[in-house]
Amino acid sequence: MTENKYLTVTDLNYYITQKFKNDPYLHKVFLEGELSNFRYRRNSHQYFSLKDEKSKINVVMFRSYFDKVKFKPEEGMKVYVVGYVSVYGPQGSYQFYAEKMEPAGLGALYEQLKQLQAKLAKEGLFDPEHKRSLPRFPDRIAVVTSASGAVIHDIMVTANRRFPHAEIDLYPAQVQGDTAAESLVHAMQQIAAQGDKYDVMIIGRGGGSLEDLWPFNEEEVVRQVYSMPMPVISSVGHETDTTLCDLVADARAATPTAAAEYATPNLTDELAGIHQLQSRLLASMQAIIRVRRDQLKRIENSVIMREPTRLYDQQIQQVDLLNQRLQNGMQNKLDRYQQNYRLLQQRLISASPVQSVKQMKQQRLFLSKRLTANMQHYLKNQRNRFTQIVQQLDDYSPLKTLERGFVYTTNDQGKTISSTRQIKPKDQLNLHFKDGQVTATVIKVEGKYNAN
Repeated sequence: MTENKYLTVTDLNYYITQKFKNDPYLHKVFLEGELSNFRYRRNSHQYFSLKDEKSKINVVMFRSYFDKVKFKPEEGMKVYVVGYVSVYGPQGSYQFYAEKMEPAGLGALYEQLKQLQAKLAKEGLFDPEHKRSLPRFPDRIAVVTSASGAVIHDIMVTANRRFPHAEIDLYPAQVQGDTAAESLVHAMQQIAAQGDKYDVMIIGRGGGSLEDLWPFNEEEVVRQVYSMPMPVISSVGHETDTTLCDLVADARAATPTAAAEYATPNLTDELAGIHQLQSRLLASMQAIIRVRRDQLKRIENSVIMREPTRLYDQQIQQVDLLNQRLQNGMQNKLDRYQQNYRLLQQRLISASPVQSVKQMKQQRLFLSKRLTANMQHYLKNQRNRFTQIVQQLDDYSPLKTLERGFVYTTNDQGKTISSTRQIKPKDQLNLHFKDGQVTATVIKVEGKYNAN
């Protein structure tokens, strides 16, 4: 019975968990604190701590909630967190489960705006080299704004007054509220799908608070403005209001009227400029004609035009001079060639090859006779030497020895027998005489060694 009063650890943790769940004050808790031990985990749940000057509590923020956070939490940042308190049973520790998180200090929107602006600036969306110049004479202008606001009215009145030729098409969109960003992106995508139909686009709305203007700070809206195929004029809020759309657009106007003035030329000024250019062109053409007329008169009154033959007097004299110089030059060149020819002819005669050929013939005949005599003498010496060698060979020939009754012996393999040690009884021997050979069988071998 005494054992029943003891609880298991699991039972105790479960009991405490139920206490936390049943406490209405812990169902939704608003906390303010400083982020501690925050290590961002990509595509995962986030585990960190919240602390103040005296205390700290562990916090868990599941991925489904963290993906909705619109700023980048960092270590040491002061934040507002909304969630509930519960117990993690396996470890018996209580912790805070965060469902929402906003930066403290300047406020969530300001902090989120600051972080997004830094991110897009790092990617180069606000760089001046990406800004495009506005067309001077646009044919079609697309406007993205509310259909019921005063923006479209101001733009149309101003554009029709300045440049009636321009066609203005309204693409209505929500400019305030939770779905405004999606509506703005959809309207701009419709304009982009038209290709090069529009020369310029105006996006804008009237003034308001930061919350009212927030759709024009949404990342998807800013990126869509950056990717538009035509130049974009942004007119959001008043002159003191600055949104990210103003920074990424090719031009920023303080009011819708200013946006229409940026997009269209002043027809009156343009016509005045054209008239001024026409006057300048006419004056320039008259001046050119006057100068050309004066030049023509001077040419008509010149001596050459009255007596055109004088134009060729100098040229005729120059041709005669050049002709005389050509003849003199050719004659001098011919004289030099003739002189060189006579010199070469004299040298050729003095260096005639007839005498050289005669001397070479005599030398050839002399060398031929010497060659014949030397060859006969050489052949005689070689013949005498050959006779001596034949005589020596005949003297050393074994046939002379065989004629005196000597023989030489070979075995049945043809090897010469020079010692009795090479013979055994019953061996077959060949005895070579001067006039033939005889085959004999060995009956007895009797050798002498050291004269014994």
